[in-house]
Amino acid sequence: MRALRFSDHLFLDRAYPKPKPGQNEALIRVIMTGICNTDIEITKGYFGFQGVLGHEFVGVVEAVNGGAQHWVGRRVVGEINCGCGSCAYCRRNLQRHCPNRTVLGIAGKDGCLADYITLPVENLHAVPDVITNGSATFVEPLAAAFEILEQVHIIPSQEICILGDGKLGLLVNKALRQTMAQIIHIGKHESKLQMAQGPGIKTELWGTFEPRLFDIVIEATGSVSGFQAAPKLVKPRGTLVLKSTIAESPDFDFTTVVVNELTVIGSRCGLFGPALRALEKGLDVSSLVTEVLPFDQAEQAIDLAQSSENIKVLLDMRKR
Repeated sequence: MRALRFSDHLFLDRAYPKPKPGQNEALIRVIMTGICNTDIEITKGYFGFQGVLGHEFVGVVEAVNGGAQHWVGRRVVGEINCGCGSCAYCRRNLQRHCPNRTVLGIAGKDGCLADYITLPVENLHAVPDVITNGSATFVEPLAAAFEILEQVHIIPSQEICILGDGKLGLLVNKALRQTMAQIIHIGKHESKLQMAQGPGIKTELWGTFEPRLFDIVIEATGSVSGFQAAPKLVKPRGTLVLKSTIAESPDFDFTTVVVNELTVIGSRCGLFGPALRALEKGLDVSSLVTEVLPFDQAEQAIDLAQSSENIKVLLDMRKR
């Protein structure tokens, strides 16, 4: 099969072995995939991963090794963390924190930038018919955005600052609109900030923004500069939510965190249910797609995804 591999360098392998599902695993034919900033950071050394990249996908189950044959033929997305199933975290449905987990395309398991993948059946979620393939590729990052609502109690009177106008920042914007809180979205690109606008939401360019303090700041810039600037925008005893994964190890001044008694929350993967329900009810993410390329142009797609002009680049496995 075809697979986009990273092994000290990035290359499209056209003769990579097709995976075989283990016990209670599904073999999934990938239909469409999305390129994430984490994929790009892996090519810069993040997590030391070597193998097939990718963790945002929609596909069709072709076979199941085990008893859950009702999945065969169904269109699915899948949770990317594969837990051991027996530890305290897995028993609490927190496989994303299992100390023995593998992670699709990130840690110990080949990813979805390939014609086929395998995942445990328990990781699968059926995609409702009303959700397009393109929108379905957003389930994983949208779930990461909704994870903030699981971790932080937000009330309408609070002022929230979202830092970063890339794909993750814009998805966080969509997830937090339902809180009715006052949202200021700050970024570096006027065209992207236009997508962030909506009732009760203000946008500001970073270059002209006059710094002030917020109850909650969500850092989603994917940059060292954003990571360093975010704590300085949080009110004393406020909350800082860190969403970025960065290969470079940034210098971080904890003095502000200590003096202002900030609550700092790392926020990563989320549950797929809220994201799927939001898309099924009509949450529109189609405007975030700026390029759809055939998978044979996967290397070019990675380059395009790093351009500030692009928001979300998708790969269609069916196109040639």
